[in-house]
Amino acid sequence: MTSRKALFALGVIVAFFGFGLLEHRAAIGEEGAGDMKALVQALAKSKQTLAGGIRQAAQGKAAVISAKFELEDGKLSLSVYTAEKGLSVPAEQNVLQELSGSPEQDKWTPQVEVFKDVPHVARSAEQLTLVSLGRKSLTAVIAEVRKAHPGTVLSITPAIKNHRPVAVVLIASKGKVTTVTQPL
Repeated sequence: MTSRKALFALGVIVAFFGFGLLEHRAAIGEEGAGDMKALVQALAKSKQTLAGGIRQAAQGKAAVISAKFELEDGKLSLSVYTAEKGLSVPAEQNVLQELSGSPEQDKWTPQVEVFKDVPHVARSAEQLTLVSLGRKSLTAVIAEVRKAHPGTVLSITPAIKNHRPVAVVLIASKGKVTTVTQPL
């Protein structure tokens, strides 16, 4: 009986550790720690906000499922990920895509890439599901976060925490990046 309790406890510890790593990976995104500093510095050049990019990408039926600023080949880019047919259409019948372009101009004119590769489709399908389960839009979450946390919103990514959909929001302020998790 004691060994069962020990195995259970070990399993719980491993699960929490694993979840912590996944949440940390989601929060940092694809940018490494060194790249994050360069990204924060590059944000000063942006004439666009993440919320503005989300609003622009959400024209018509398209639903935004995540968004971020990133460095592509050393250049600042604003990327917004959408489900073209909206939240009520399942991933396998939807068009999952990325709108990306330089936020350094007065007008953001993104290029569109429709995902066909498994990693992008799988990640976008997961994000579509999580945003569909949520009760708030990503722009509403950003507005809530900005009330309590000053700075520039770097990214918003849906995730799971305690079996519920949440949004992991990265905010840059005074050269540092803060992670805020909000219910969706």
